Amino acid sequence: MTLVYNQILVAVDGSKESEWAFKKAVAIADRNEATLNLINIIDTRSYASVEAYDRSIAERAQKFSEELLNKYKEEALQSGVTNVNILVEYGSPKTMISKDIAKKLNADLIICGATGLNAVERFLIGSVSENIVRSAKCDVLVIRTPEEH
Repeated sequence: MTLVYNQILVAVDGSKESEWAFKKAVAIADRNEATLNLINIIDTRSYASVEAYDRSIAERAQKFSEELLNKYKEEALQSGVTNVNILVEYGSPKTMISKDIAKKLNADLIICGATGLNAVERFLIGSVSENIVRSAKCDVLVIRTPEEH
């Protein structure tokens, strides 16, 4: 029996690891004729250090997310994936991806890039990918290498 994925969720943030995750997600979505859900979560915790909350920061973050996701959507469509959704959310990527968004989309596979955090940052806050692996109710694929490896 062959496992088929229908709803693939890939978290992208502009890092090289998330680009690798995106490329592998496109290949898997194409093989499975699955819907590819591209998500970028704007981490609202990063605003906590900004004393006078500046509306232009949120606007720039939203614009970056939309441009990133639209670029990836176009690339996925050109690669043969027929169903591609994009989603920009605000909050904590660690909790939202595996709990809220995966559940809402009925995802059966979450794909994310391995983190770029150093050992101290991982100890203090943990990585997003590590949290997804621990809390997801579906399969998770963490990408550590570019497509050609």
